Amino acid sequence: MKPIAVQLYSLREYSKDDFVGVIRKVAAIGYKGVEPAGFYNLTPAEFKRIADDLGLKIYSSHTPWCRTTDDVAAAIDMAGVLGLDRVVCGYGPDDFADMDAIKRTADKVNAIGEKIREAGLILFQHNHDFEFQKIDGRLKYEIYAELATEVKFQIDAFWSANFGKNDPAEMVRKFASRMVSIHIKDGVLAKNDAPFRTVNGTLDRKVDLRPLGQGDMDIKSVVKAMPDTVNSVVVELDYCSVEMFRAIEESYRYMTENGLAQGNK
Repeated sequence: MKPIAVQLYSLREYSKDDFVGVIRKVAAIGYKGVEPAGFYNLTPAEFKRIADDLGLKIYSSHTPWCRTTDDVAAAIDMAGVLGLDRVVCGYGPDDFADMDAIKRTADKVNAIGEKIREAGLILFQHNHDFEFQKIDGRLKYEIYAELATEVKFQIDAFWSANFGKNDPAEMVRKFASRMVSIHIKDGVLAKNDAPFRTVNGTLDRKVDLRPLGQGDMDIKSVVKAMPDTVNSVVVELDYCSVEMFRAIEESYRYMTENGLAQGNK
């Protein structure tokens, strides 16, 4: 079993007021690791020290995003502070809108990835749903992967399903040779008629996200499809139908009690 971590973006609303308390609570639930997405009132070095003291491994970070060659130096420095061998990139819908956009994005990422590789690090990319749409019968991400040879993948299994159009386990197998991490979320794969409301009341995607094991995802098949190169199973809920700490704890229990990931409890 791979160790279980949590993407701290899930807990951003609580982190604004008490980030240290959030980290401590994640450790108390039993998570083995964390993936930060910002440091709030802490410096990166302070965050690393607190995580170390709590026995939490930092498997990867979503801070800073390395989207251009201008970001490379800061990303390499941050990896050094956090003790990481990898840095993240990611792009928006317009960067995968058509073939020309995909080619431009691939060229950009190859230039970034070459510099990251020269520094002895790995560049990995996080996906959303739009990369898993199709052009001329082929997945946009499949076309992109052939062009962007300098990047590895952190597959978000739920978004790879593209609202039920794809089999997420099949998507994991398709990109397995270049996967280094995975995000697991759960929910209703079909879009709802009405927008879901996030914790702070703003509108978000028309999808109902739920604690792991309480939605449509066949998480067991996804985990079974993971390659050995995946270093951790990262729980991420962009928002949720229930209170987020409850969702994070219920997700932890589902994964560990079903033998899908290894925790500390």
